[in-house]
Amino acid sequence: ELNNEKRQGSYHCANCDIKLFNSSTKYESGSGWPSFYESLPDVFEIKTDHHIGYARTEYHCKNCGGHHGHIFDDGPQPTGKRYCNNGICLVFRPKR
Repeated sequence: ELNNEKRQGSYHCANCDIKLFNSSTKYESGSGWPSFYESLPDVFEIKTDHHIGYARTEYHCKNCGGHHGHIFDDGPQPTGKRYCNNGICLVFRPKR
């Protein structure tokens, strides 16, 4: 559902409602997951997981610990990052 969201606004943690991403950092990655090239500062903690046989960087909400997805180094500039987010973990809040 959030893959097609194009309005201005912000994306929040579905569990604790902390603001995580601005809509201006969302882009179409072709992955089938809502993707962002930058999060807001200090909202995530990261760890390495090996659940599918190789190392990936997992990120989770620093406030509630909820898993959001994985960070990859194949995103657009200016960061080159792709925060590949599980859409069910996000809530979109339109700009008012």
